[in-house]
Amino acid sequence: MILIADSGSSKTDWRTIGHEGQINQFRTVGFNPYYQSLEEMVAGLKQPSLLNLKDEVTQIYYYGAGCSSIKNNKIVEHALKQVFPKASIEVHHDLLAAARATCGTNAGIACILGTGSNSCDYDGQQIVNTRPAPGYILGDEGGGSYIGRQFLHDFIYEEMPDNMRDLAIEEYQLTSQDIQENVYQKPFPGRYMASFCRFITQHKNDPYCYKLYQKAFHDFFRIHVMKYDNYQEKPVNFVGSIAYYNSDILRSVAFDLNISVNIILETPIAGLTLFHKEKI
Repeated sequence: MILIADSGSSKTDWRTIGHEGQINQFRTVGFNPYYQSLEEMVAGLKQPSLLNLKDEVTQIYYYGAGCSSIKNNKIVEHALKQVFPKASIEVHHDLLAAARATCGTNAGIACILGTGSNSCDYDGQQIVNTRPAPGYILGDEGGGSYIGRQFLHDFIYEEMPDNMRDLAIEEYQLTSQDIQENVYQKPFPGRYMASFCRFITQHKNDPYCYKLYQKAFHDFFRIHVMKYDNYQEKPVNFVGSIAYYNSDILRSVAFDLNISVNIILETPIAGLTLFHKEKI
């Protein structure tokens, strides 16, 4: 049995491909070796949906956030090996997952807009160029943590319209103290900040919320996509919930910048499943 994982900082999508091609899927919490130790990852992997497969899985293809260095990839590999001792394991960056799922064997620019953000220039076989992705403190333009951070900043400083502030207080019982405790004292601050994008998307017809996405997407295109050679001649593809659920705003910003947006997927797992199934 083949096990495929597409893991972001917030959630992981898993699919299994059986010997006769049958497919099953499930979802767990996310993983990121930048922010989690080996022990924390192992603890997160030890849940029934995965433990029940430990004797059946022979090959694992793991695509994950933070898997951009040999050191981090080894952490993930060692964690998986403790749960699946019999399996052969390959660990790849989540950018390769985005590229394989959206571009296939064609050249293009593949982007991730989920909790965080990232991008790459893909020649149809491999990633040939990337932009820096320094995480939720220094980067993540266009991603959920970037947008949520601005939302919380505006809440604390009372820079958002009163109606939006009142709605946020009503839904979350939000206070400045709660925000600071979650950002500075609790684990996964990026995930916490990104969690407010659900609220922002629900109210994106409000000019304030619309402009949060509009500015964030413009920043992403300017800092990332527009730095690639011949970017206007290449299809630009996206995976991630922020891009998927706000595709109307994303495409509008791209159109204004003369950028051709092609495929937008919520997750790359279906494309990855097809990719690996064809290799069986």
